[in-house]
Amino acid sequence: MTTDAATLSHEELFLRIRALKKEMNALILAHYYTVPEIQQVADIVGDSLALARAAEKNSADVIVFAGVYFMAETAKILNPEKLVLMPDSYAGCPLADSCPAEEFRAFKESHPGALVITYINSTAEIKALSDITCTSSNVEHIIRQIPPEQPIIFAPDRNLGGYISRKLGREMFLWQGCCYVHDAFSESAVLEACRKHPEAELIAHPECRQEVLRHAHFIGSTQALLQHTESSSSGSFVVATEPGILYEMKKRSPGKTFIPAPKDPENPFSVCTQMKQNTLEKLYLAMLNRTPHITVPDELRIAALKPIRRMLDMSV
Repeated sequence: MTTDAATLSHEELFLRIRALKKEMNALILAHYYTVPEIQQVADIVGDSLALARAAEKNSADVIVFAGVYFMAETAKILNPEKLVLMPDSYAGCPLADSCPAEEFRAFKESHPGALVITYINSTAEIKALSDITCTSSNVEHIIRQIPPEQPIIFAPDRNLGGYISRKLGREMFLWQGCCYVHDAFSESAVLEACRKHPEAELIAHPECRQEVLRHAHFIGSTQALLQHTESSSSGSFVVATEPGILYEMKKRSPGKTFIPAPKDPENPFSVCTQMKQNTLEKLYLAMLNRTPHITVPDELRIAALKPIRRMLDMSV
C-alpha cells in the first residue's frame, strides 16, 4: 500500500504516524542528528548509547529507527523477534563503511592477543569480530575497566580512539577511519568562530581532530555536550558537532545562544547528510507499508550480540 505522502502537511503526517504507532504498538527512536520534525514525533530521542538501551528494553512489537543503518541493525540484533523498520535503508554511515570486514580481520590478526573494542558506529560484521562495543558516552568508562597490560585494538574512529588514548595515557592500535562530519572541522575556521564570539564556550565531540579538541572548553559525547549546555553558567556556545543537536539544545535552554562551528570559511555547517535522509514522509511510509525492514542472518546476529551485551553490562 502506498500514498502520496508528499501532499500531506506535517500536521496530517503527525496524526497519521501517531495512529499507526498505536495500531502497530510501535516505538519510534530517533537520533539527535535527525531533522526537528522527526525528533518531534519520536518517542525517544537520544545518542547511540541511550538508543541502544531503549532498543534493548521495551514492550513494543515494532521498532521504527530514524537514524543510520548501523543503529537500526543494532536494534534488530537486540530484538530478532521484532519488526525493525527504518525510514530510508540507504541512510548509511561512511565511518562504519570505512572498515571493511576482511581488511579489519587482517588488522586484528596482525595484533594477536589484543582486545578488540569497536565503536558502535560499525557494521554487524565488525561487531562480530569484536570483544566489546562502545559509544562515545561510555568508551572511557569501559576502557578504564580493562587491565593496563592488556593490548587494545580500537576501531573504526581514529579521532575518538586517539582522544581516549591521550586522556587515559593508554596506547592502542587504532584503525584509521573517521567520521566525515567531525573530521571536517578545521582548526582555523573554528578559531575564527571563537574570535567572532569571544563570550562563547567552544564545546566539541571527541570525533573531532586533535587540533580542534585542544582548544575546546569541554569535550564530550552528544549527550554530554547537551547536558553541559544545560548546566554551564555560560550563555553562549560554539558547538563542534553535527548541528542537528542544536534543536534539542535550544529546546532545553531557550535563553542561551548556540553557534554551529563552521566546517571551513565557506561552509557554516558540517552536516550528516545520511541522518537528514530520514524525513517525516519516509517515516510515515515505512510504518504504513512495513518496509524497509532490517534483517540480520542469525549466525551473524548471535556473534554481533556478544560485544553489544558486554558493552551494556559494563556501562553504568
